[in-house]
Amino acid sequence: MLFGSIWTGLFTTLFVIALLLVVGLLVMVIKCWRKVQQGTALIVTGGNRPTVHFSKAIVWPLIRQTEIMDISVKRIEIFRHGSEGLICKDNVRADIKVAFFVRVNNTEEDVLKVAQSIGVKRASQQSALVELFDAKFSEALKTVGKQFNFVDLYTERDTFKDRILQTIGRDLNGYILDDCAIDYLEQTPMEKLDPQNILDSEGIKKITDLTARQQVLANHISREKEKTITKQNVEAREAILELERQQAEAEQKQKREIAAVVAREEAEAARIEQEERLRAEQARIRVEEELAVAEQNKLRQILVAQRNKERTDKVEIERVERDRLLEVTERDRVVSLAEIEKEKAIEVEKKAIQDVIRERVMVERAVVEEEEKI
Repeated sequence: MLFGSIWTGLFTTLFVIALLLVVGLLVMVIKCWRKVQQGTALIVTGGNRPTVHFSKAIVWPLIRQTEIMDISVKRIEIFRHGSEGLICKDNVRADIKVAFFVRVNNTEEDVLKVAQSIGVKRASQQSALVELFDAKFSEALKTVGKQFNFVDLYTERDTFKDRILQTIGRDLNGYILDDCAIDYLEQTPMEKLDPQNILDSEGIKKITDLTARQQVLANHISREKEKTITKQNVEAREAILELERQQAEAEQKQKREIAAVVAREEAEAARIEQEERLRAEQARIRVEEELAVAEQNKLRQILVAQRNKERTDKVEIERVERDRLLEVTERDRVVSLAEIEKEKAIEVEKKAIQDVIRERVMVERAVVEEEEKI
């Protein structure tokens, strides 16, 4: 029993120690867990060789050191203008601004290469990037620009940009060139050019020649334009006069047609008015005739009604007289019957009185007889 209790206590102690070790290990792992932000790379040193992480990592403190490198896209601008402008194939100088988009390639090898060559902090500094790539990008820009005439730079911008990217290449010692964009492109003003420079002098000659030809062409176009406009004005004026003549003729013709139509309409209106007046007069006569006939019918009906009323009144008077006579006869009969009934009632009453008297006499006689017996 004692031996079992010792083993139970020992097992409990070991379980608690193991649990504490697991919890402690989890806490340590959580504290050592590092999440890497987008656009950055985590460089871990302190072991046999550095390692690079782009999303997450476990870093043991005191044993490992960490550094964060910015690997997001950076913009580098190359602006060549004035006497430093870009010389084209036809020796015309151009003011141009090109933006290059560079970033550290997100591979462990390239990140470590950049970190070892220029350092983690300087890898994303704008000044360091300009120092690294300004000369290379400017040289590529001059090389490609010499392959195009100035006008072609406008018409073939995409080709110009692709040639720049091909010349520079994508791999830049750990960096990568994502893209480039032509932000500004204009011919360099002639007052900025150096006539003593053979290239500029060729460019000036080219520009002057092109400008003169363009001016001649523009003047020719202007004169042709004036001639065309004048001719068009004359033709337009002639066309307007012809249209005005046609319009006047059309208006006169329309007026005549309108007058004829108005006359026809007025004559038709007068005819219709006469017909309407005749129909109205005929209708009035018919109405008067109908009214006269109706009046005669009315008088005839009144006469008939009066005669009917006279006959009806005579019949009614005769009926009333008969009813009066019947009423008188009935009243006399009722009176006679009443007299008869009255006489009958008197006779009955007299008889009743006689019976009462007779009974009273008999009673008195009985009383007398009784008194006599006593």
